[in-house]
Amino acid sequence: MSTELVTKRLLLRPWRIDDAKEALAIYGDTGVSRWLSPAMDRVPDAGAMRLVLQQWIGEDNRLLWPAGRWAVELRDEKRLIGGAVLLPLPPRGEDMEMGWQLVPSAWGHGYASEAGLAIAKWALGEGLDEVLAVVRPANDRGEATIRRIGMEWVGETEKYYDTRLQVFRLRAADLPDLEHP
Repeated sequence: MSTELVTKRLLLRPWRIDDAKEALAIYGDTGVSRWLSPAMDRVPDAGAMRLVLQQWIGEDNRLLWPAGRWAVELRDEKRLIGGAVLLPLPPRGEDMEMGWQLVPSAWGHGYASEAGLAIAKWALGEGLDEVLAVVRPANDRGEATIRRIGMEWVGETEKYYDTRLQVFRLRAADLPDLEHP
């Protein structure tokens, strides 16, 4: 099960079925979902979102540590604004990918960088040698967030998801400090 991560403004916590309405505002938005395909398609309605959350919650209990999925919540407002992951990359699962998705109204406030850095620090503190982030070449917003976190570009590949992707890496030595967020 995913452990809770706390930052200055955010709480990254396990997903709950009652998050479906707020989660649909994220994963049902075409501006978000266009970057998730082929790993995930746009979620069309609340019923489908509940099914996705049920699947994620079930998978979270079976993932090998430190992999996980988190709901991203604003601490002060207790409002769900996004989701974040640390998951094995296909096809062989030997590389760990971190990622995040926010509701568009939360874009531009630094929340994605804050969530990504929290996951990276935690994962590297749990013994991973490195974490990766992959992004489509046209996803300028995603790439900017990755660079703000301090990730280093390592190249392009079609290894993951059979899609041309930019690959970025972060190692413990690349972090300014390894204290937990």
